[in-house]
Amino acid sequence: MLSFIGLGLYNERSLTIQGREALADADEVFAEFYTSYLAGTTVSELETTHDIDIEVRDRAGVEQHPEPILDAAADGHAAFLTGGDPMISTTHVDLRLRAIDRGIDTRIIHGTTVQTAASSLTGLQNYRFGKATTLPFKRSHGGAGVPESVLDTINANAERGLHTIVYLDIDRENDEYMTGDHAAALLDDAGLDQVAVVIGQAGSDDPTVSGGRLATLRSQSFGDPLHLLVVPGDVHPMEEDALRTLAGIPEDAL
Repeated sequence: MLSFIGLGLYNERSLTIQGREALADADEVFAEFYTSYLAGTTVSELETTHDIDIEVRDRAGVEQHPEPILDAAADGHAAFLTGGDPMISTTHVDLRLRAIDRGIDTRIIHGTTVQTAASSLTGLQNYRFGKATTLPFKRSHGGAGVPESVLDTINANAERGLHTIVYLDIDRENDEYMTGDHAAALLDDAGLDQVAVVIGQAGSDDPTVSGGRLATLRSQSFGDPLHLLVVPGDVHPMEEDALRTLAGIPEDAL
């Protein structure tokens, strides 16, 4: 059995009761933190809180060399931990399909994800979001400024009146996380003259939700990582009220 368990958004307490019960039943526990990361905890705190030992796998250890995970699942019950919800990343879908090809039973124990938190924290209606995109560090894509694909996604959604979630780059090798002000500066410099909302510390007891024009957000600080940026499209009157109340966007900015 291979159980894919979502750890939720922020720390060792974000795990569901069902997820904790599955962990207690597992013979071996694996995890990856390159697609997502729990900023409010550490691996050792996860191990102590849930009384488990975790083998953290890097990208190659999951995508190219998953045999230890699959072998453990074939011989007993293996748990595979990820931040957020397990199947947001295609990496995890691929691992599940490999397990099924070997005749291994699989199950998914969902966790809260920043995709739904973006709607909850901003008050933007979840069914009015379009395609999401990821804003990389310049060194990650080898170019200058913002990739055209990012701008194309935001603009295409805007033309349809839809909101855009912009995931911000995580560079685990250098322990660096793109911040909301950095993202706002990149998009502002790329000529995107829009209102946006930065979300920080989603899943914590005191998340940051702050909105305004990109030219203003680029000079603000949004606290500890992780950060997310949302670019609203056309807004319903209730959404407009929510953005003013929850994100502090000035009335004349909308």
